[in-house]
Amino acid sequence: MTGWLTEAVPRGRVAAFRTLVYLFVAADLVVFTPWVRTRVDVPGELYQPLLIGRLLPLPTPTPTLVAVIFWTLLPLALLAATGRAPRLLGWSIFALYFQWMIIAMSYGKVDHDRFAFLVALAALPTAGRARHGDATRSEAAGWALRVTQIAVICTYFLAAWAKLRFGGLDWATGSVLARAIIRRGTDLADLIAQVPYLLIVAQFGILAFEVLSPLVFLLRERWRLVTVGFFYTFHLITFATITISFAPHLVAMAGFLPLEKVRPIDWLRRLRRRGPPAAVDQLGEHPLAATGDDLRPAPLAQP
Repeated sequence: MTGWLTEAVPRGRVAAFRTLVYLFVAADLVVFTPWVRTRVDVPGELYQPLLIGRLLPLPTPTPTLVAVIFWTLLPLALLAATGRAPRLLGWSIFALYFQWMIIAMSYGKVDHDRFAFLVALAALPTAGRARHGDATRSEAAGWALRVTQIAVICTYFLAAWAKLRFGGLDWATGSVLARAIIRRGTDLADLIAQVPYLLIVAQFGILAFEVLSPLVFLLRERWRLVTVGFFYTFHLITFATITISFAPHLVAMAGFLPLEKVRPIDWLRRLRRRGPPAAVDQLGEHPLAATGDDLRPAPLAQP
């Protein structure tokens, strides 16, 4: 079991994953959860912190506190995406983003798509230094990615457990997706809803997919990647039909992928080395393909 948890992976993989995660932190602050900054306009008595917020305990959000978290976290995340000071910046970002999430989720709504992403933020500082493209294998990097993968799968499996615990099989045979389509469905969802019994079949399929998701760890690498591709497709369809985004979860799920092979900086360097294509003359011939006579300088014009 210990060998499986710490299965060595290339350091380049965790380096690429780290860049992706920290860039998403910055994007999350300004694109996905900027509304957290408006929470300070809500009366303080409406702040009902999560259990962890009560145990620590954390202060009631104020405009100053939220502004400090935002303007500290944003530049730190961008700096950490470069791979510098992975432990110091990593732990700082985890603490600040964790507080940001507690503020976001302490007003009556808790999003479960943040769980695996928070685990990734907590695990990345333990991986140590890593450079993009480094093929050296590291057990510390493997552990950081493995616990993130486990958190991703727990998100699915525990979601199925919650459905069966509170809704039983009525969740699968009821009108869950129909209500979601009425509330926030797209034109594509309206087309799907017209097919008899398709939504019921989809609900059984969602339950089966979530319950069986832990089997991904038993698959060979090739089939595991195919299964992860199915996970991404599932979320793409979910967003295309009922506009529910699992963006942080999808970022965390990239921990399954061989990200060390994705090196956009190297691709750009190769393109720059190639340079612009050589010019051709009007006849379509390359200038260096001319004959020796053609390369001789033209005689000076006589006065």
